[in-house]
Amino acid sequence: MQVKGSGLLRLLLDCISLLLCSGLSTSSATHLRGSFDTQDFFKFLIKFGFQKAESHRPRDSFGYIYGNITAYQAFPQPITLAVLDKSTFVDFYSNRSASIFDREMACRRMFQRIQVLAYDVDCNSHGKRDFLRRIPCPHGHLCEDEDAPGNVVPGNQFTYVISEVSQPRFWYVAMVACYRNRSTCQWHAYDTLTAPAAFLNNTIHELHYDIHVVNGHPNNSAAHPLTYEFSFDQQNLLEMYLIFLLVYMVLLPMQIYAVRLQKHPVTRLFTLSLLSEFVSLALITAHLIKFAVNGVGLPNMQTSGDILDIFSRTTFMLILLLLAKGWAVTRQQISRTGWIILMSIWVPYCAFHVFLYYWNRTEVDIVSDVDEYQTWPGWIVLILRTTFMLWFLYELRNTMKYEHSSKKLDFLLHLGASSLVWFIYLPIVAIVALQVSPMWRYKLLLGITNSADCLAYCVMTGLLWPNRSGQYLLLTGTKYAGMDELDEFNEAPHIVRERERRQNSLDNGIVEVITSHHSNNNHSIAIRTNATGNALSDEIVNPANEGSTNLLHNEELEADLLTDLNKNSHIVA
Repeated sequence: MQVKGSGLLRLLLDCISLLLCSGLSTSSATHLRGSFDTQDFFKFLIKFGFQKAESHRPRDSFGYIYGNITAYQAFPQPITLAVLDKSTFVDFYSNRSASIFDREMACRRMFQRIQVLAYDVDCNSHGKRDFLRRIPCPHGHLCEDEDAPGNVVPGNQFTYVISEVSQPRFWYVAMVACYRNRSTCQWHAYDTLTAPAAFLNNTIHELHYDIHVVNGHPNNSAAHPLTYEFSFDQQNLLEMYLIFLLVYMVLLPMQIYAVRLQKHPVTRLFTLSLLSEFVSLALITAHLIKFAVNGVGLPNMQTSGDILDIFSRTTFMLILLLLAKGWAVTRQQISRTGWIILMSIWVPYCAFHVFLYYWNRTEVDIVSDVDEYQTWPGWIVLILRTTFMLWFLYELRNTMKYEHSSKKLDFLLHLGASSLVWFIYLPIVAIVALQVSPMWRYKLLLGITNSADCLAYCVMTGLLWPNRSGQYLLLTGTKYAGMDELDEFNEAPHIVRERERRQNSLDNGIVEVITSHHSNNNHSIAIRTNATGNALSDEIVNPANEGSTNLLHNEELEADLLTDLNKNSHIVA
């Protein structure tokens, strides 16, 4: 049964189209444009990691949040833009759920702690933190809470300056339809103020925003193009992907050259996996380059690249399992039952991988610092991967048990050792990552995963190189067909033992003693003795014929072995 490559590609394309149509391609852009309807009450905008400020150039290494927020219609009361660190955002975010039952109560709870910390010219002039802005801002003017116009980036209505002097931290940006009464300093829900009028006049209170979140001063963005638009937990990803892309740009042409020399199902399937990984890296790199330019990137390309990466890894795992079962190494075909069992496990594994990706992008709470392998779909994927590893070892053991060719055994040993490392690294790294700071965890997981995959592809390319793989892969349809079976038979244990027995009996049973007598004729006398020392014969041996005599003895030995091979030829048949 042949692997249906076209069917796999069709399934992959359908999966990518489904995820793109579902809106999964929305990326965590740092240049935010959109609108907010007050009827929605709450809108989360972004989670962004700001870098640690450098002492020798603090203003150029600060984080900045700047932009414009306006509305086409007048608002009876301004609503609130909140920029909070994690310690304050957790309470703020968790109390929003009360809005389902009572938005008025939700507003009071959300700002209960913030109103003590945040500066407010009317209600808390002693506050030390710059957390809040009243929005929308007047057209052509700064926002009402901008008390330091010199800090505002030119052409914008507001600017937050984030100075992290001790360590990098995440900050959160959100809009909420709550306003503060300037007389009583109490927080109220905006819809309680506008609900009757909105119902009678059918009006919509909507504001439009254009916000930019960056690491570094906007006037000096050209000095740090690779870090300016990126959150700290994603900085240096572009350089990493560029390095891996260069490696695959060398590796892929080599494999294409190899597969043209040796058209074999294993090498074809491996080339498909390698090509998928290369295209994945190219798409993600293109997204990151565009992201470094405009803070938005190419989110559809990123999603397509991520799905191709999943397809590449799962296909590589399928190749390892097929080789462990002996496909194209000790057997030409795998039984229908074997294929059904293999596909019934491999296809759900692929589905769970895609589901994990979808879950991580849509269902994981933005406040939590968990990675994809700290969710229940992630744990299932790790358990399935470990199960695949144990299955791989079981199949490899069975294949090696009935294999006698030393070259094939050597190939299977190298395959098993390298594959075991590839299987086990991800569960170990996922457990170690639990102890790593969220600011570094994503880069650590991505770097180790891509490095391990790249190394695995390099090792497999070497193992399947034509001048090596021809020694242990079954090449049907060529003039060398059947040579593997003959080699296997010649390496069978009973043939090897017989060859050794005959050689030992020849060495131990006959001892040749060469003595020279007639110096003028350059002749020598060979006296043959048995193991007891009794002379069997002596003959005149010409030195010129000595090599011929030894050759004849070797030919006699080979003739005897050939006779034994013919007697046992029923094994090959």
